[in-house]
Amino acid sequence: MLDEHVQGRPAQRLRPYVPFYSGYRQEGVAPAVHRGLPSPYLTLIFTMDDPLVIARHPDPRQAAGRYDSLAGGLHLTPALITHDGRQSGVQVTVSPLGCRALFGLPASELRDQDVDAAELFGPHVVDEVRHGLLTAPDWPRRFAVLDTVLTRVVRDDEVAPQIAYALERVRTPSVSVAKLADEVGWSGRHLTDRFRAEIGLRPKEAARVARFDRARRALRPSARLADIAAAHGFADQSHFVREFHAFAGCTPSRWIADEFGFIQALSAAGANDGRHDL
Repeated sequence: MLDEHVQGRPAQRLRPYVPFYSGYRQEGVAPAVHRGLPSPYLTLIFTMDDPLVIARHPDPRQAAGRYDSLAGGLHLTPALITHDGRQSGVQVTVSPLGCRALFGLPASELRDQDVDAAELFGPHVVDEVRHGLLTAPDWPRRFAVLDTVLTRVVRDDEVAPQIAYALERVRTPSVSVAKLADEVGWSGRHLTDRFRAEIGLRPKEAARVARFDRARRALRPSARLADIAAAHGFADQSHFVREFHAFAGCTPSRWIADEFGFIQALSAAGANDGRHDL
């Protein structure tokens, strides 16, 4: 059995847009269905041996599919990802502020969408990355392949500073839209409209996703839900469970039971990854 989860930092040129890479390779593990939970980040995945199988997308109108590479936008409901006991690839965590720089479009245009990355980069770029990942002998050199290719395609296409500031602030607990609007010198409505047009979520939605993401990363089989709720700004345990169910489609306890091995792998890798959490 092979079960590898490795995290790496991208080249300096990419770090404003790509916080980290997450490599994964599993063979001989039990077949599984994994929930790709909402996250503050977009996801870019390049597979190695087998396609990524999406049984259900965040937008239920999108047909299930198999992908050699995938770019996924921000979303508020889970995706369902399946594998038959073997999967491998690298997940690139992409900041919403880096969507223009890497993909040439605002993050709002990928809201709730999973698309073949070849539609954004072109097939030659995807083929180059996947060939490099397959032929590289170890994870550092696989990450170096991504550094080389993504550094070549990235462009400086900056988001309005007010939006960048607001995005950073909504990731901190207990900040209101009214306070944010005052800090950037806009009305609350103008901030919400501009933020949604760029990011794809309203500021309040982005704040909820960030809080959910922090809390679910603290979940462990031994953790008390009431303690996590209190530590992450929920009114009480019931509020936390309701929010978790809204984003994950299940209770925290059910998620832990279903994905215990995945949680262990994230903990071992020190991961703080993005959208599909592979």
